[in-house]
Amino acid sequence: MEVYLGIDVGSVTIKFAALDVSEKLVTSLYLPVGGQPVVAVQQGLGKIRRELPKNVSIKGVAVTGSARYLAGALVGADLVKNEITCQAIAAVHYKPEVRTIIEIGGQDSKLILIRDGMVADFAMNTVCAAGTGSFLDHQAGRLKMTIEEFSKRALKGRDKAHISGRCTVFAETDMIHKQQMGHNVDDIIYGLCRTLVRNYLSDVASGKDIQSPIVFQGGVAFNEGIVRALKEELKTEIIVPPHHEVMGAIGAAILAREAAAQMEGECRFRGFDISEAVYDTSSFECKSCPVSCEVTRISQNGNVVATWGGQCDIWEAAPTVKREKN
Repeated sequence: MEVYLGIDVGSVTIKFAALDVSEKLVTSLYLPVGGQPVVAVQQGLGKIRRELPKNVSIKGVAVTGSARYLAGALVGADLVKNEITCQAIAAVHYKPEVRTIIEIGGQDSKLILIRDGMVADFAMNTVCAAGTGSFLDHQAGRLKMTIEEFSKRALKGRDKAHISGRCTVFAETDMIHKQQMGHNVDDIIYGLCRTLVRNYLSDVASGKDIQSPIVFQGGVAFNEGIVRALKEELKTEIIVPPHHEVMGAIGAAILAREAAAQMEGECRFRGFDISEAVYDTSSFECKSCPVSCEVTRISQNGNVVATWGGQCDIWEAAPTVKREKN
């Protein structure tokens, strides 16, 4: 069985998607990174190998996400692409007529406008966590709830508890104040969802021409309270794809299949055995220019596997990976 693998390494989670030659999803994986992207890549490869058929043949690998160059060098990727491209490719594949993509992840959020099947504009917020999954997880933990219970209880809430959402500190303080005043917890949770959506629309989506159909992607799309708040604010249907949490990885896998058709030579994938390899991590200060970047290096048995962290790409140890130009 021929399979194309997409890997999306974010700051909070890592996603894997394996597609067959007809671009049908064979299996997928969604795991926490835990601040250790190398370990997360290894663990993910080990788990995805056990879920794939024994006769599988990896014909192409593409990586995306904030740690895409590191992951690309580690696994031997054929292609490295940015998150905007991969999210857009997956959304158009799922919903060809899509015109707006809302993607909210663990630590950042994106808005992508699609016109005639192509990316026409996009915006990102990477500064404040007030509208991201990590903040919602934190608040669920503070209320001693699972994120699943947090999501369900948001559906029961009424729009009576206004929560300040311009900053995580203010939002949490306001939630605590509302609890002390005796507000219903369900109302507070939904009030937070409404505020985070308004914050997203006034920040990331500010000045953008949001048009239907709208596809909502990313791990936060699991939260039914956020979906409800988006519907109410935008006054239109919000489409949540079946595999919304791994859409970036699906987009990468689609690109890997397309690249394989034009690629000369064999797939560069280094194999699933790297999931059991032992790597050493070190860092050094680059002296090539006055910026003096701190560069991280990964080695195996004394051989450099990957380097990353500089503002330029002179130390990126991925010479066999085809890089994006933008």
